[in-house]
Amino acid sequence: MAEEQVGVYPGTFDPITNGHLDIIIRAAKVVDHLIVAVALNAGKGPLFTVEERCRMVEEEVAKSGKVEPGKIEVRTFDGLLVKFAADVGANVVVRGLRAVSDFEYEFQMAAMNSRLEPDVETVFLMASDRNQFISSRFVKEISMLGGNVRHFAPEGIADILEEKYGKK
Repeated sequence: MAEEQVGVYPGTFDPITNGHLDIIIRAAKVVDHLIVAVALNAGKGPLFTVEERCRMVEEEVAKSGKVEPGKIEVRTFDGLLVKFAADVGANVVVRGLRAVSDFEYEFQMAAMNSRLEPDVETVFLMASDRNQFISSRFVKEISMLGGNVRHFAPEGIADILEEKYGKK
């Protein structure tokens, strides 16, 4: 019997975007169980608490209707990603690539992670063409400046951002 493929898709998800959701849905097709690992990243000064970010990920994945219930688990982590992956029994780290500029950093990170935890493989998923330019940072900035982010983030997230920035 083949070993269960457990994947970890890490990120800050501050907030979750359509790009993140696309990678989650696609990653869930290539592993048996996917852990969406929400990084504490207090140093990045996130707009949302880690609890809010976890809840948003859970809600948006459920609303998508594209992932069978129970296939995805949302957890927080702090520290070394590959240590977290090994601790939760994951054998795959999923990383999304938006542009060539992402590749160099991700390539170096994958090599370092491989040296630290040789049993954990890194798998790259290219962003879908409609999501290649989306980032949480841009979504927050556009929303803060009064722009419409409904093409870049799920409806519920756009609503939350509009409320947060007093645009509703």
